[in-house]
Amino acid sequence: MVEIYGIGGLIVLVLSIWAIVSIVGSAAGTGTKILWILFVLILPVLGFIFWLIFGPKAAPRHG
Repeated sequence: MVEIYGIGGLIVLVLSIWAIVSIVGSAAGTGTKILWILFVLILPVLGFIFWLIFGPKAAPRHG
C-alpha cells in the first residue's frame, strides 16, 4: 500500500510542477500567475484540475 501512495504522490508532484512551469510561461499578468501558482500549491489535485480547465496556458512558441 505504501508504494501506491508513493507513486500517487509522485504523479501529483510532477503534474503540479508541470502546471506551475506552464503558468509561469503563460501570457497572463503577474497577479494572475501568482494566484494560480498558490492555488496549485495549496490544493495540488483540485488546483491542477481547475488550472487544466480554466487556467492560463503557456504562450505559443515561435521558431
